[in-house]
Amino acid sequence: MADIAEAKWYILHTYSGYENKVMTNILTLVENRGLQHLIEEVKVPTEITTEVNDGKTKQIEVKLYPCYVYVKMVMTDESWYICRNTRGVTGFVGPGSKPIPLTEDEVANLGVVGKEIEQSFKEGEIVTVISGPLEGYEGVIKEYDEVNSKVLITVSMFGRDTPATLDLSSIKKI
Repeated sequence: MADIAEAKWYILHTYSGYENKVMTNILTLVENRGLQHLIEEVKVPTEITTEVNDGKTKQIEVKLYPCYVYVKMVMTDESWYICRNTRGVTGFVGPGSKPIPLTEDEVANLGVVGKEIEQSFKEGEIVTVISGPLEGYEGVIKEYDEVNSKVLITVSMFGRDTPATLDLSSIKKI
């Protein structure tokens, strides 16, 4: 039996718009067949961003890497077959038919796994956005959700305060 400690992150390429369906189908197969010892985690990395349209502001969730699904698994013939033959999957990312696992640095840089946040924040603090579409902007913390590692900030854009919900890893204190 495979040891889940051997699990590594792999990237699946999918048809556009099939990312969540692929993730759901793989998780369902894992649950139904009892394969948690082979496939530990399946993710579609997303972030919450703010969209302003006709003067109205709304929060939307956007995929960081459209057409890609990240799978943490122990590579066996069975786990490969399940992922490769899930509807909507075009293949693994890597040369030829042999999938290549991500290195620890790649996993950290791609934002697949949340980074540990070593700083705490308070409402009213001024922060700088260090990643995402608002990178480089400064904002004021309005709400701090330590449990979900999220923060609501307001950023001054076009002379108006625009709210944005971000991951704690996306901001730093000034």
